[in-house]
Amino acid sequence: MVKRNDIAPGPSDALRRVAENIAHVIRGKENTIELVLTALLAGGHVLIEDVPGVGKTMLAKSLARSLDAEFRRVQFTPDLLPSDITGTNIYRAEEHRFEFRRGPIFTNILLADELNRATPRTQSSLLEAMEEHQVTADGTTYPLPELFFVIATQNPVEQEGVYSLPEAQLDRFLMQLTLGYPAPAEETSLVRERLTLDPFSEIGAVASVSDVLAARRDMVSVHVDETVLTYAFRIVEATRKHEDVLLGASPRATLALVTAARALAYMRGRSYVLPDDVKELAPAVLSHRLLLQPRAVIAGRKGREVVLEILQRVALPLRLTNE
Repeated sequence: MVKRNDIAPGPSDALRRVAENIAHVIRGKENTIELVLTALLAGGHVLIEDVPGVGKTMLAKSLARSLDAEFRRVQFTPDLLPSDITGTNIYRAEEHRFEFRRGPIFTNILLADELNRATPRTQSSLLEAMEEHQVTADGTTYPLPELFFVIATQNPVEQEGVYSLPEAQLDRFLMQLTLGYPAPAEETSLVRERLTLDPFSEIGAVASVSDVLAARRDMVSVHVDETVLTYAFRIVEATRKHEDVLLGASPRATLALVTAARALAYMRGRSYVLPDDVKELAPAVLSHRLLLQPRAVIAGRKGREVVLEILQRVALPLRLTNE
């Protein structure tokens, strides 16, 4: 039977405190903040595609400060080398040995700013780290911190001097999100406030890295009904059959969708996943994983539009099988 008891107060409360803390800085974007924390809890990474100046960097910095976590920011440029990110071996002549000097990737929260400005070779240096939580240099493997979370950004408007992320790397991001412009009232309030005060300087740690790790362990108790699994699979399967899709979402996408839904249910204090959780997360989890037909690209179609169409076609289960 599906248990209907809410999750007892504990690690999930810590995440809700973090969400409220970030909301003091990033105004009117509570839903996006919740999704970022959901990805963090699920052990995934986030790609934020948006124009400059909407708060992408501040979101990452506020998350790190709220958790008292180590934070590094890397500005990706065409001349950036893989070793600038992962680290390099330095020869110490006085000791007649090489010493590995760790790069900025050895942190808890990494902001990979304008990732698509770097060359494919440098972009690929993140692949092993994002998937395996480790870095290999000159045949030696170095583990990353247990909590390792990448927030990458790219500007969807500028196309000069950028390198599109390959499908294999896009698939490593659990979600693709956008912040968008704030509502007029929120923007006016934000500008007025920042004339006299920087909200970021006013926030402090309200949770810790260990709270996130504890929440990840606790999240295993969230029940995923067979009906929910079937619904998630039907959505992913529909991406492979859609007339505008050349290459649909992979089994990794199905696992990502279910894991994210489990994390969202936990964030909201539930001990079970609802089909609505899957439906709500599908655009963020699946849109960037679809390779559209050339005719659809020429027509200006986007992956998100296709996913929203699929959600209209695939019926939402009304009841769980074990109710």
